[in-house]
Amino acid sequence: MENFRFKALVELNNRQPVQFEGTDKAVSSYFAENVFDRDKMRKYLTPEAFEAVVEAIDEGTKINRKFADQIASGMKSWAMERGVTHYTHWFHPLNESTAEKHDSFFELTKSGGCIEKFRGELLIQQEPDASSFPSGGLRNTFEARGYTAWDPSSPAFIHDKTLCIPTVFVSFTGDALDFKAPLLKSLAALDKAATCVAQYFDRDVRHVLSTVGLEQEYFVVDEALYHVRPDLMMTGRTLMGHEAARNQQLEDHYFGTIPSRVAAFMREFEEEAYRLGIPLKTRHNEVAPNQYECAPNFEEGNLAVDHNLLLMSVMKNVAIKHKLRILFHEKPYMNVNGSGKHCNWSMMSDKGVNLLSPGKTPRNNLQFLTFFICTIRAVYEYGGLLMASITNLSNYQRLGGSEAPPSIMSVFIGETLQKALNSLEEKIPNKKMTPDEKTELKLDIVGKIPEIMPDTTDRNRTSPFAFSGNRFEFRAVGSGSNCSAPLLILNTAVAQQLTLFKTETDKLIDKNVKKDEAILQVLRSFIVKSKDILFDGNSYAEEWRKEAARRGLSVIDSITSAFKTYLEPKSIALLSESGVLSKKELESRYEIKNETFLKKLQIESRVLGDLAINHIIPTAIQYQNVLIANVRGLKELFGDKAGDMIVPQMLALEKMSRHIKDINIKVYQMIDERKKANATENIIERAEEYFKNVLPYLDDIRYHIDKLEMIVDDEFWPMPKYRELLFSH
Repeated sequence: MENFRFKALVELNNRQPVQFEGTDKAVSSYFAENVFDRDKMRKYLTPEAFEAVVEAIDEGTKINRKFADQIASGMKSWAMERGVTHYTHWFHPLNESTAEKHDSFFELTKSGGCIEKFRGELLIQQEPDASSFPSGGLRNTFEARGYTAWDPSSPAFIHDKTLCIPTVFVSFTGDALDFKAPLLKSLAALDKAATCVAQYFDRDVRHVLSTVGLEQEYFVVDEALYHVRPDLMMTGRTLMGHEAARNQQLEDHYFGTIPSRVAAFMREFEEEAYRLGIPLKTRHNEVAPNQYECAPNFEEGNLAVDHNLLLMSVMKNVAIKHKLRILFHEKPYMNVNGSGKHCNWSMMSDKGVNLLSPGKTPRNNLQFLTFFICTIRAVYEYGGLLMASITNLSNYQRLGGSEAPPSIMSVFIGETLQKALNSLEEKIPNKKMTPDEKTELKLDIVGKIPEIMPDTTDRNRTSPFAFSGNRFEFRAVGSGSNCSAPLLILNTAVAQQLTLFKTETDKLIDKNVKKDEAILQVLRSFIVKSKDILFDGNSYAEEWRKEAARRGLSVIDSITSAFKTYLEPKSIALLSESGVLSKKELESRYEIKNETFLKKLQIESRVLGDLAINHIIPTAIQYQNVLIANVRGLKELFGDKAGDMIVPQMLALEKMSRHIKDINIKVYQMIDERKKANATENIIERAEEYFKNVLPYLDDIRYHIDKLEMIVDDEFWPMPKYRELLFSH
């Protein structure tokens, strides 16, 4: 029997690395050259059209249709000068991927000739078929119509010789069928609420942006090895594989020298990313072998998400050129670090002030405390919903081990900031403050915040939501996810708490309480309300799990139970009252999350069953036959003296037989459970049955396969092992 694993290893060993020299120009000379940004708009648009687009970007106004043809024509001219022949509305459907349908600029004329044309109506809105995208019941199955509408706040770009126009995606009835539409609404809600509060401290503030930096972790694997691992190809992770004798325990990979082949790949995708305006700043080895990370500078939230999704696409395409494959799965290898997409989040005023960074005066620090404490309370109130937004099958497999944060929502702020909040709670009375009390607060607590900030940068790596000096880092987000899902909830929840803060503060001001004193009293009430979410200890400890339950914090023990947070009255009220997601849209997302989980688990179950029955068991039996022949030969040669000689072979045969038997039984039991669950019409109930009755079999079957891997002759084993997947560059 031909061993495809060894063919793959031979191909890998004989492969010549792809060289990439790249440009010798400074990044600044070609950065964003493939982006229709303001400089290019100014060149290709009329002054009136340019002003209309800028106003739409900066103020959120609608673009007058009379300028649409001018904008479309200018965009087309710019793109065609760069060899572009097609355009597409680029959007984010609810399958955590991106979508695009390419149309040509080419049009026939009445005289039988042809021209290149791009009309304003095609720029602003199109009607792609929506029938095959997840809708969660927002459409009837026989209805196909959906609309994409231009998002001018995210600039058009050229990718693969195609003009890509970022858009929202909605149904015929106007319901959001994507991630972007509600994200934009949440950004608007945060802008409005945060601006009102920021004006307490600076009356000239007119807008507040959510700023986001998304650290992207990923694994690489050689494509020859990838192609002979059907589980990696079909599910993005290894469904079997015994732990390598050496993996990450020496901690020598982290920040180590980047392998030359991977470095060439990095240089190429970074150059393409720069041309697309993606401001990549950092690259390095991660903790696990063959795991890496890249990170950009902070950007406005909507643009940061677009750039992250575009970056993932670029990385996949460039990796193929280098005979590599990218794994964005959150847990591709068991007992090895998983991959996250650390979501660094802050707020920036239009005056360039980071609202989550302390200043040099007590007044600026009071502003910092206001936005800092309101964010903490938002996470306290909606921690369960935030965790539900990042829960899926692959991230569930990652959370809680190998440096991934646990599935318990908590906030880490550092010991000294914790002491500052404790002092605010203890020293702010519920009555009018004396001059001495005000002085003590301003000088001894509020005024000294810049001096204590360095302590908070040594963040707790086990905390899912940690303060890092000038922003919060949501570390529980999965590497393959669209960050819009948690961001739209975080933005909306913070907006709600800022609005509540403003209301409560204004009530006190109306009662003749001085503004600063009113702010401090409301902040104290917020601290008292939400302090249970704060935790600076070991989030992996079993004691913390018990303590978190006592505090009433969100703990994800079940994927399907986590999804139900979407339907809680509190969640519906938050998102519907803010206009971000209607009850119907939330219900659709609840159904889609269940359906996606169900389908992915169904695929994993089928792939594992197929590999177990058609690859692993036949391989084990083949090796058993070799051992049986060896035992017979020894008996023929040595007769009764062969007894001690054949003990190892007999023990191996016995162990293998038990594992083969258990694999066979469990695979068919798993199939039976799948059939029972598939007979359940209700998709929510079916997902719960899959979680309870199918998912456990994956680990059970894997256990026996991994035991066989350590018994069967290495030359017989049909698929690349962990030592090869993790250490082949």
